[in-house]
Amino acid sequence: MRRTSRKGSFFLCLLINILINLDGAIPAVLLLICHFAFGFPLWLTFVALGIWLGWMIIYMLVMGWFAGQESDLPDKSKNINNPYAKKGTVIKDGRVVQKGDEK
Repeated sequence: MRRTSRKGSFFLCLLINILINLDGAIPAVLLLICHFAFGFPLWLTFVALGIWLGWMIIYMLVMGWFAGQESDLPDKSKNINNPYAKKGTVIKDGRVVQKGDEK
């Protein structure tokens, strides 16, 4: 399977993550209801939303950094078992190189 080298947009991923994890906004919704019902300060609602959004942004930054790290595993090369390929043909990093072209 071909892997793309294109990076995803951070804000698009954040929007999708917000839509998937709307349960994190439950405390803010409850505080908003308490604001109208009991007179709680409105700033508590915004603090709860800020904490939720801040946690999601930090989580996405950490996971993005973690996914971008190099692997400690050695690079794998495999020989082509195609009888029509030249002898000594090797695949490295997704491209075909000849035995004498290795770097």
